[in-house]
Amino acid sequence: MRIKSIQAIPVRLPRDIASSRGTAGSPTSLRGDGAYRWSTAYPVLYSEHFETALVRVELEDGLVGWGEAQAPLAPEVACGIVTHLLRPALEREEFDGTPDRISALWDRMYSTMRVRGQGGGFMLDAMSGVDLALWDLAGKLAGKPVCALLAAAPKPRIPVYLSGTSGQGPAERAAFAARYADEGIPLVKLYYESEWDDLLAIADRLPAGMRFAVDALWHLPPDRAVAMGRELDARHARWLECPLYPEEIEAHAALAAAIRTPLALGESYRSLRELQPFLPFTGVLQPDLGRCGITGSRRIAAAFPGEIVPHLSIAMGPQIAAALHFAAATPNCPLCEFNPHVFDSANGFLQSPLTRKGGEYHVSQAPGLGIEWNARFDENFA
Repeated sequence: MRIKSIQAIPVRLPRDIASSRGTAGSPTSLRGDGAYRWSTAYPVLYSEHFETALVRVELEDGLVGWGEAQAPLAPEVACGIVTHLLRPALEREEFDGTPDRISALWDRMYSTMRVRGQGGGFMLDAMSGVDLALWDLAGKLAGKPVCALLAAAPKPRIPVYLSGTSGQGPAERAAFAARYADEGIPLVKLYYESEWDDLLAIADRLPAGMRFAVDALWHLPPDRAVAMGRELDARHARWLECPLYPEEIEAHAALAAAIRTPLALGESYRSLRELQPFLPFTGVLQPDLGRCGITGSRRIAAAFPGEIVPHLSIAMGPQIAAALHFAAATPNCPLCEFNPHVFDSANGFLQSPLTRKGGEYHVSQAPGLGIEWNARFDENFA
């Protein structure tokens, strides 16, 4: 069987920025005009839209697999890479659905730009979208869910943690988290914008039995990072995520040595090579399936014996499903991220919705990733 065609589809959907603030993909208030606006807390751009990139791969017999690249800004870039570089490299290639063949195609995609300095960023995002589609096809060819291709006895359910809180002030945000604690979710991730005392106030108002983690969004003040980490130590925080700029290896190592709270790292990096310097002091590893693919995430997991918790940000069905199948097949993966806004938005386009019941995801047992689009998707993107 050969790969017949590869298509990339940029997705840009409206969203309510105000209600999304404090959650994945829009954790801070924004300033400026236009579609892309600066965070008020630190120097990074966010989109006022929900943006991602979908990838459709079709085999000669008409079987179709769907993937998705993490593309929260400028999804046309990842789509352009798929169209102009990866499609010519993979179309007409043999495909038997085996993990070895998918791994070989991953290496083939990487080789298209290896000597041209494109071993990360948009290039790997685009590759990951294609990779997810190939795994979707592999599961459909085998008549099995992807997790069953990755492990002999995958977990049917994955515990979730709540990613972010909505509300005006610490009391409202703690109440938002408490509603999910009542549903059986025992952990919430709080995003640090600009007021550290407000973050601690939310943590101190959480209901008894609910733990918290912190996503510092790469901007703890270097001269205060240790002191802030020790305040998390005193509150038994589950982890401290992305505390410093992602390029700062030595500073991360020094912070990890100075505090008890584990550092959670991974979402900023797209390959084992990029992550390698950080692994010795990483407490919780967070590969993003839309940036690393299933193939890349498997390679990363094989090199890391500690706790692995996939990162999930702005995403439609293929990215979320891929994270769940990866988590189900990874023994040292005890949790998966859950953002209510993102989850509901993704399910709005699916014929068979992704399922969360209480504090657990239920992993689809349908062949492949289990993604079937509904009429709303067809109206917008088919």
